Amino acid sequence: MTTTAAPAATVPKPKQRPGDRWFSATALGAGTMILVTLAAVAIFLIVQSIPGISATSENASILTGTFWEYVAPLAFGTVWASILALVMAVPLAVGVALFISHYAPRRMAQGLGYVVDLLAAVPSVVFGLWGIMVLAPAVQPVYAWLNANMGWFPLFGGTVSSTGRTIFTAAMVLAVMVVPIITAICREIFLQTPVLHEEAALALGATRWEMVRMAVFPFARSGIVSASMLGLGRALGETMAVAMVLSVSNRITFQLFTAENPGTIPANIALTFPESYGVNINVLIATGLILFIVTFIVNAIARWIVSRRKEFSGAN
Repeated sequence: MTTTAAPAATVPKPKQRPGDRWFSATALGAGTMILVTLAAVAIFLIVQSIPGISATSENASILTGTFWEYVAPLAFGTVWASILALVMAVPLAVGVALFISHYAPRRMAQGLGYVVDLLAAVPSVVFGLWGIMVLAPAVQPVYAWLNANMGWFPLFGGTVSSTGRTIFTAAMVLAVMVVPIITAICREIFLQTPVLHEEAALALGATRWEMVRMAVFPFARSGIVSASMLGLGRALGETMAVAMVLSVSNRITFQLFTAENPGTIPANIALTFPESYGVNINVLIATGLILFIVTFIVNAIARWIVSRRKEFSGAN
């Protein structure tokens, strides 16, 4: 005797309310607009850059050779200054965020958190003025001492700038500017560490630092990388502070304390664009395309690093 299985009951699909449909359409439209805007910017840069990439000194007055000879020192200076800033900013930002989230008393932590958030809102012109009026004169004797006593080291060689307006000074200004951004993100990530993980480490006899090293840092590793890449993006695109502080000679050099420094793409566009005309504008737009590509690559690398840690969660 055979029995036939009863057909499975179909679950009725819930009826969407008008508010749900409106919210879904709005979210889809917002996401689509981001992609459309990014594509429009990319197309504009590519179309306007074609005359500039093929330009020479014969039809563009700002060029002394080919376009690639012009943009190479700028691209190098942009990346070099940003890397120096990140090397200085990340340890400081992580330390400040860790102090606020796990070491400072609650009232002090709240006050420091407000100060960090306020620093992120300071205009870049103010940092530029501070860099050129206060920081550069203060660090110039330090540069001279390092050059005199450690000039054999390639980074400290060369003729020391008498004004202190060097690539390293610009990198320090950039580091001060990106520290609040990295600190704010790392602080929130450290506070999201599962309490059970921290209590388990402490219950096993770990000290406060060992608990941070075993529980907090592994949980926040991908977040620290994301915060660092966000700070790097801010440093890559900074304009006015670098333009005010840096003394530019448009040459590729790793020496940190000399007056002959590579420029940066954003600062060069800001300083050169008002007086440019004709093909010169296309050349500057082409340098902007190079910066766009560099920023895109940096963000792609950051996403790849974060995705490698996506399987780790505080719940498992």
